[in-house]
Amino acid sequence: MPYRRLPNTDKARLRAMERAFKKCLSEGQNNCVISEPVFLSLESVLPQFQHALINLEAARKNQTIKNKDYIEHFKKAKIYISHFIQVLNFAIARGELKSETRDFYGLSSYPNSLPSLNNDKNLVEWGKKLIDGEQKRILKRGNPIYNPSIALVKVNYEKFIDIYHFQKNLISTSQRASKLVNELRPEADRLILQIWNEVESSFSHLNELQKREYASDYGVSYVFRKHEKLKAIIPEKPALTEMEKITKVKTPEQEKEMKINIHSPEQESIFDFKPLNVIKKVEKKPLSEKTNKKEKSTSLQSTIDF
Repeated sequence: MPYRRLPNTDKARLRAMERAFKKCLSEGQNNCVISEPVFLSLESVLPQFQHALINLEAARKNQTIKNKDYIEHFKKAKIYISHFIQVLNFAIARGELKSETRDFYGLSSYPNSLPSLNNDKNLVEWGKKLIDGEQKRILKRGNPIYNPSIALVKVNYEKFIDIYHFQKNLISTSQRASKLVNELRPEADRLILQIWNEVESSFSHLNELQKREYASDYGVSYVFRKHEKLKAIIPEKPALTEMEKITKVKTPEQEKEMKINIHSPEQESIFDFKPLNVIKKVEKKPLSEKTNKKEKSTSLQSTIDF
């Protein structure tokens, strides 16, 4: 016997509520099996849940689309910031700048290496330190660093900052929409359970097949077990009557089996029957008879020719 299964996804919950709502509208309030208080709750919860799902899907879609641009700007800003630090270290190694120059940028603890730039927070932090440090150093009559210059670093850094804040806004929007759906989900589950209980109790006087058929119109979902699916695909054959057993047509396999049984030694003794597939052995004639016949045929041919 199939069992009832409540929806376990948000889209399935929405489909169940929409189907019950549309069925009640088509049947009319007097003929609808759902009680009036439950139907009023359905009218209130359904649009809220539907709008929350639409907003969540739109926010996630925008976040996914803009994530490609975010990754691209992140990689570019990372390259410019890391190259600027490498050029600074090369200038110090060549003696063009003093080692104390790293103090302007907060790089005194990284004399021969790069700071971690693998996440967005580190990139935002070190980009700001480099821009501010280069400006302070130039104000103290220091020569600007080129290839890349701080102007190029600043342009790509600011592009990354813009899309970084935009991506954070998209993430917060998705989180708010997801939080709203999480808050509405228990209420939707409670309402669907109440609707399905009322629908099944209304059709409880019918047999199981009819009850499932009418209840499914209101969105009630039934699931067959594995062995029940097999029975539904291959139905059981009805029992044959006595007349059908007598007049039942034999299949070729059954006829072959009957012949084999008839040809058995026990059946042969009853019917005194010899199988047709027994072939008589042809007696071999001696070679002398064959040669005599050949000579006779040759002599007869010569007489005719004459």
